[in-house]
Amino acid sequence: MRIRWDGRVVADRRWGRGHAVGLLRGKESAQQATFVELFFDLVMVFALNRLVAVAAPAVNGGDPAERWTATGRILLLFMPLMWLWIITAYITARFDPRSAHTQRMVVVTAFALLVMGATVPHAFGGAGMTFAATYVFAQVSRALIFGYALGRHALSRLYLRALIWFLVAGVFWIGGALTSGGKQAAWWLVAVAVDLGAAWRGWPVPGLGKGRASVWALAPHYLAERFQQLLLVALGETILAVGVIYAARLGRVGDYRSIGLLAAFLTTVLLWRIYFHKAGQLFGDAVASAQDPAGLGRFAASAHVVMILGIVATAIGHEIVQTHPADHSYPLWLIMILGGPACYLTGRAALERAVFSRVSPHRWIGALVLLLAAVPLIHTPPIAAAITATVILAGIAAIDTRRSSRRPPEQPRPGDRRTGWLRPRS
Repeated sequence: MRIRWDGRVVADRRWGRGHAVGLLRGKESAQQATFVELFFDLVMVFALNRLVAVAAPAVNGGDPAERWTATGRILLLFMPLMWLWIITAYITARFDPRSAHTQRMVVVTAFALLVMGATVPHAFGGAGMTFAATYVFAQVSRALIFGYALGRHALSRLYLRALIWFLVAGVFWIGGALTSGGKQAAWWLVAVAVDLGAAWRGWPVPGLGKGRASVWALAPHYLAERFQQLLLVALGETILAVGVIYAARLGRVGDYRSIGLLAAFLTTVLLWRIYFHKAGQLFGDAVASAQDPAGLGRFAASAHVVMILGIVATAIGHEIVQTHPADHSYPLWLIMILGGPACYLTGRAALERAVFSRVSPHRWIGALVLLLAAVPLIHTPPIAAAITATVILAGIAAIDTRRSSRRPPEQPRPGDRRTGWLRPRS
């Protein structure tokens, strides 16, 4: 028997198989996440928490230029953390996560993520090299090990091409760590562009070709569940961040901070409700039934990254509310408090497009209202912006509930690549 590049059937003797071929998933593989992957997600909670913990005071103090610079740096650090998690999810979707070899890889990557999260506060300072070297080591070592272990299997070319591009990006990551200030940010911005751009183009290498193996076609429900869990992890981090700062100020807690805590909790619940209402639940079924599961899966994964970025911004906004509930609002504060939920709704609208080939008007209208509300709210304290965001999200959730109560249960209707998922397949 022969083995296809997606690992669905057994190996052909022509390939000179490596020992990792036996670890590839098949159709009969379990689609649920293992405990070691959930452990990995707990480390991701820590990394996101450190990101929020650094961002909140950075956007609170200093002059406007320093606040905007700090925001850009936080966004820059967000990308490698997310990319490391995504590549790990793709590996465990391709290789059996119940095998000892794959579990060891997940544990080592979890430690790398732990180190990166711990060095986030000083990534643009004395810990820049530790952050960059850890990230490069994690990406390069995994591609090298799995590429070698696959032997002459056709899939090994994918890991070889990815390895080459990880090394190219690594030059910019390490180069940036050797500099400081604006030069460091510029080097790392190029590194992120190389990482994401090479993956988007299928890691092209002369003589080795290009192309991304369709792991979404192999394990659509598994990957959908992993991204759902990641989103829940991000929502949990919001509660953690706000709860910690509220508890730290128990002796000085006033009515405004208690109202802010309630607004943060209700906002998190509403974000959860808006996500899982229909599209979030049917995400995996939509990818599995799509004509182009790989393209649709990657599009939906990008939508989740946008939503998680919105959640992180929302968490930063609620920390601002806890520290300055009744102070004068700055534009950057409103971007976090109102722009975070708007960013989330944008990603959620993209997910709905992927699952149902449509976008409900109240989602983009809600995002637009959140952004427009910043104009009058610039003259109000941050707590007013937090309450406004909660009310708008509650309105969107109420519209969702009312619409679904009047209609029969929906089934996913993903479009095809010829229509760009704009219209469902006939």
